[in-house]
Parts: sequence; structure tokens; C-alpha cells
Amino acid sequence: MKGADGWQTPAFPNPFNLPNPFQDAFDYGVDAMQRWVLFLDVLRRRGDQFMDHADKGKPPVLSFPYEVVMEGRKLKRPCNYMLLHILPDPAVGTDPAKRPFVIVDPRAGHGPGIGGFKPDSQIGTALRAGHPCYFIGFHPEPEPGQTLADVGEAEAFFIEHVGKLHDGAGGKPCVIGNCQAGWAVMALSAVRPDLMGPIIIAGSPLSYWAGVKGRNPMRYLGGLYGGAWLAALASDLGNGRFDGAHLVGNFEKLDPANTYWKKAYNLYAHIDTEADRYLEFEKWWSGFFLMNGEEIEAITDELFVGNKMTSGGIVRNGRRLDLRNIRSPILVFASFGDNITPPQQALGWILDLYSDVEDIRAHEQTIVYNLHHDIGHLGIFVSGRVARKETSEFVENIDFIDLLPPGLYEMILQPKDPNVPGADLVAGDYVTRFEPRTLDDIRGLGGNTPEDDRRFAAVARISDINKGLYATFARPSIQATINEPFAEWLRMMNPARSQYYLFSHLNPFMAPVGPMADWVREHRRPVSPDNPYLSAQNRVSDEIVQGLDRWRDARDGAVERLFMSLYNAPLLQALVGLAAPGEDARPPHVRDEAFEALVEKRMAEIMARVEEGGVREALFRVLIHARRGEGALDERAFQMLRKIRDEHPGTQHLSVDAVRAVFREQVFLMLMDEAAAMSALPKLLPGVKERKEVMALAERVLEASGPLTPDQRARLRQVDALLHDKEERIEAEREPPLRVLPGAGGASLAKAASDISRADAPPRAMGTAKAK
Repeated sequence: MKGADGWQTPAFPNPFNLPNPFQDAFDYGVDAMQRWVLFLDVLRRRGDQFMDHADKGKPPVLSFPYEVVMEGRKLKRPCNYMLLHILPDPAVGTDPAKRPFVIVDPRAGHGPGIGGFKPDSQIGTALRAGHPCYFIGFHPEPEPGQTLADVGEAEAFFIEHVGKLHDGAGGKPCVIGNCQAGWAVMALSAVRPDLMGPIIIAGSPLSYWAGVKGRNPMRYLGGLYGGAWLAALASDLGNGRFDGAHLVGNFEKLDPANTYWKKAYNLYAHIDTEADRYLEFEKWWSGFFLMNGEEIEAITDELFVGNKMTSGGIVRNGRRLDLRNIRSPILVFASFGDNITPPQQALGWILDLYSDVEDIRAHEQTIVYNLHHDIGHLGIFVSGRVARKETSEFVENIDFIDLLPPGLYEMILQPKDPNVPGADLVAGDYVTRFEPRTLDDIRGLGGNTPEDDRRFAAVARISDINKGLYATFARPSIQATINEPFAEWLRMMNPARSQYYLFSHLNPFMAPVGPMADWVREHRRPVSPDNPYLSAQNRVSDEIVQGLDRWRDARDGAVERLFMSLYNAPLLQALVGLAAPGEDARPPHVRDEAFEALVEKRMAEIMARVEEGGVREALFRVLIHARRGEGALDERAFQMLRKIRDEHPGTQHLSVDAVRAVFREQVFLMLMDEAAAMSALPKLLPGVKERKEVMALAERVLEASGPLTPDQRARLRQVDALLHDKEERIEAEREPPLRVLPGAGGASLAKAASDISRADAPPRAMGTAKAK
């Protein structure tokens, strides 16, 4: 029979209308051959795209228009980084009153753009919420002599410039650090604590030895390779520059089923719908970037193998890096499905640095974490469903997070029920709540035993020895032999790159593929989904995937057993200078007596101001007292404060930093001596009208999350009795009840609400401090 497009499809005789295996086989064969031609054509287009992108200088693969604001190559200490301003849709624009977002992508083999290479992304979410958005990217090749310190200075300069551009916004820039950019942002914030607002670190490793046996094999590679000397060798073979394709290759080896089969098969099986998405992702995936040898060696020595980020072992310009200096709220986003940065590596630094939650509070740090149940490493940055859920809620609640009291929290997202109280206050599809956590909750995720830590400590010692041997006996001759043409040839021959050239127009055997694909698209005959041969094809694919997964599991198990036995040898540990078995290989929590003295002095200064303040300070204390003993907090009360602020647009308010300081001071007052802080309320509110205003606002904010509990009502009655003596209570009863509504009455109350909400001060956050 003949189709409308002229394609002749044979019809096999079937007088009894029985299943016709010949017809099914023929239909499948036609479809399979067509898919194969289209598949080869996509690979050809991928190769040409790879070369075209390189010819253009490998610009960021952002799907949003942008303009270059600053070039790191023009700084006093030049580097290959740059600051981009993401241009919003002119029809939508951004809100100048909202804090800017700065997204920093990792330089871990690929080029920049993963944080915004499609609409449902970190950049897209921030822009839709009305935030000005900036992006810190980088050029393909580093500047001569560029170091990590140079990059850090450039990033600090960029973020500082963004803060100045948006000086009148409602908070300092929120900085998102993806993957390896996360530890860079954390290090920068430790050195410059005043620079940025909340920090979101997504899929970022900070505790490199951490993990769970049987699930995180990548952390063993340093030991099996003999330490960081291999990175030095790769840099020398690259004539002083390290090829990011090596890092990409290590990543791909973790999941051979996906690398060698699933990725290509998914394209082949869905060739009519997957081509554009595949090419879009490959544009980023194939953008291999270079690093200076000094940079990659510092990363492997100090982080991957040395694990010095949280032990105070990193010193820059005479200053020791201490993450406890960070004053910005830290939001950690990790996933149990991430085999590159498992939750233990994303959160283990908390156990390394602090003895308990009180220690976190003493350093005035706010740490929040959110754990996805199954998304993979790349999905944290590129998944549309993550952008529409987790990332969207991070952006929506960033002002809330900025003023959570010091402590440790888990961020929980629950689907919004339109019938619950305060549902109209929540803009998105989820209600966000913050559960107080302890360090035992982090330990409960799993981790190393002391014996495991000794093994990794032995790796670090072996690495130093091997690198010293390499630098002394091999490096001089290799550096004298390698020149730039040879280094460039090695980069071209890397399998990660050569595959793109192989399937591009440079290969003469690919020349007929384009015309054949055009003809196939004109005469496309996809097979029916219920074709038995198509089902068999999928079953064979599943078997291949399972076989590769079994091989991966066997390989990973063998790697783990080899690592554990090799580095557990007492003789080896003794030879590299480790202490006797039973002693902790990690640096102990060392008391900083000077810091403790400063904390005591600061607490004494705060207590001396217990009777100072007004409506704002009183409201904080009332809300903290009312929520004492309660656990989880959600966003509705904070959104109520925003609503009250919007009802009084002309209200004046303090600067964000000033109100944030006031809020934190009230939290510490209530933690140190709640009785004294509450007894001082009448002095903070000398007038009857002010006292009524504070009680009305407190009740309205508390009711945003649901009806008042009996305990909350009892506590509010205690506050009311404290604020009003007998005569005042009689006078108050003669006046009509006060409702905080737009218009006259409640101006000072609205001012307090405006200050709180614009300074990101959620009252239920204070309740958490009390509960702890």
C-alpha cells in the first residue's frame, strides 16, 4: 500500500486477520533503520556544534540574554573570570527592592552556564520571582600565573560591585555556589564575612573524606592513584595547564551504564523528540575548559586528598581559613542520589567544626539543609522539577532564611493545602517549614568510623611523599620535554574530545548522513508502541544496563576492599607518621579561649541593654515567648509580616543590617535570661496604646499558621498581665479593641512589621531559638 507521502509499504497477505509477524518485523526494521540514520545525524550535528562553540570562544551556554559587567582579565591580579548581568524580560522586569542573586558555576572540567541553560533553572527561578540576577562565569583558558587566590579576589570584587549596584535592595546579594563553586563561595565568605547575604551551596563537597561504605566509591580514587601527584603529572603534560576533560572522564566512569549505553540509547529510542534536548545539554557537556597547574594542584592537595577545608589547614596570604567566621546564613542542598557529593560530604563539615548546636549558636551561625531523596548530581543544577520545587522555594523564602536565629535546621517542603489557615499567604505550591536539628541528625546520615579516618589520613601522608618524589625526580625532565604543540595534541587525542571530531563533518564517512537524514524525516514511519520487536529491543536494553550496573558494583566493591585493606596496614600507617591505633586521625575540636572571651564580653554587652528598645524589640520578645517549646516553623507568619508591611507602604524602616542586628540581639537576650528580658517589657512599651498594638500584631502573626494553641494563648495572657497593671487594664477595657488595619492607628506597629519583614525577620524563627 502507498502512503500519502509516496512511501510504499508492503502489505503481507492476512485473510484470517491473525497477528502478522512478518508485518511487525518489517515495520520494526524500517523504523529501526530510520532511527539509526537520524541518530547518526544527531551525532554529526553534535560534533559540528562542538567545533562551532569552540570557534566562538566557548561563551556561557545560558538561555538568557546577558551583558558583561566586569572582566577579571582587566583586574590588578588578572584571572579568566567575568561578571555577567542577566537581562530580564522587558515586559516583566525586576523589583529593585528585592535582593540580587549571584549564581557561581563550577570550573570542574566544563564551561559555565549550567545554572541557567534553560528557563526552569536557578537563574530562571530568580528572575521570575523579580530578583535582579547576575552570573559569574569564566573563559576557556586561565590567565598566565592565575591562582585560586586570584579567582577569590575577583569573585569578591564582583559580589561587592553587585552589592553597590543594589545598595537600596532588601538585603545583601544571595550567592548560589554550584558544586565546586560552593566551597569557593564558602571560603570567600569566611575571609570576607561582611560581603554577601545568604549562601546556597548546591551539591558542594566540603568534607572530602566523608561518605558511606558501599555507596560512595569516588572518594577512594585519591588513595588508589597514590595521591595528588597524578594531577601534577597531567598539568606538566599539558605544558602547565590541566585539561578539564580528565575530570569529566572521572565523572563518566562512575556510571558506565549511563556513559556507554543509556545516554545514547535514550536518544536512539526517542529520536523524534529527544534530539534538541540532547544537543542542548551536549553543548555544555562538551565545553572542556582548562585550569592552571597551580590551581588543580591546590585543589587536589588541600581539598580532595588533604581534606583541609574544615581543619584549618588552608592558609592564604598569611590568613588561616576558618569556616566558623562565616556570618551569612548557609543553605546546603544535597541529595541521597548524588554519588559525586553525597550528603555526608555536603554536611560533614558541620561535625568537623562544631561540638554541638550551642557551639553553632555561639559563633552566630545559621545553617539550613535540604535533602532530596533521589536526584543525581547534575540534576541538582539542571533538573526542571528541582528548579520548579526546591530552587523555587529557596528563592521564595530567602528573606525568611536570612533572619532565622543561629542554629541548625532542616528545610522541609510540603504540598500546599488550599484549605489550611494562611494558605493564601503562600505564593508557591509548597509550604516551607524549618525543623530544628542537632548534630546527631547529621551523624544519623552515616559516615566514617575512626578507622576510616585513619585510612584517609594515611592517603594524605602518602600523597605528600609521592608528590615530593615526583617533583624531585620526574617533574624537571617532563617539563623540559613538553612543549605547547605536543600538549595541544594530547588534548586533541583525549577520548572525551576525539569522539566529537570523529562524528563531525571532518569525517568524510559522515558526508552522506545529512542528506539521508533529510530524506528519512520526509518519509518517517515510526513503529507502533505495542510492536513486539520494539518491546524486545527495550528488554535487551534493560539487560545491558543491568549487566553494566552489576559490573560497576563489582568494580566499586573491589576498589573499596582494596582501599580498606591497603591503607589499614599498621606498618604503612606507622611509616607515614600516624599515631598509634585508637587515636583520632582528625584534628580535635580545639577550644579558642580568645574567642570564648569575646563571646562572653558580647553577651554581657547584650544583657546590659535588656531594658533598651521599643515596639520592635518588644514584638520580638513577645513572639519568642509565645512560641517557646514549639518545634517546626513555616513561612506563613513571615508572609503575614510582609502583608502588614504592604498595607502601610509609606512606613519608614531601618536598614536591613540594623534590624537584623536588633533581631539577633533579642534572640540572645531571650536565650540568656528570658525572665529579665520579659520583665523589661513595660519599660520598652511605656504607653497603653503601644502595648495593645504589640499584642494585636503578635496575635495576628501567630494566627497566620493556624489557630492559637492553648499554650500560646496562655503565654499571651502572661504577657498581657505583665504589660498592664490594674489601672491600665481598666483603662484598656474602656477603649474599643484595636485591629491592625490600613489607615489610622497602628503606625508604629506597622513600622515594626515593615522593619521586620524587610529585614527578613520571621517571628516563628525566634520561637525556634526558644525551643532549643
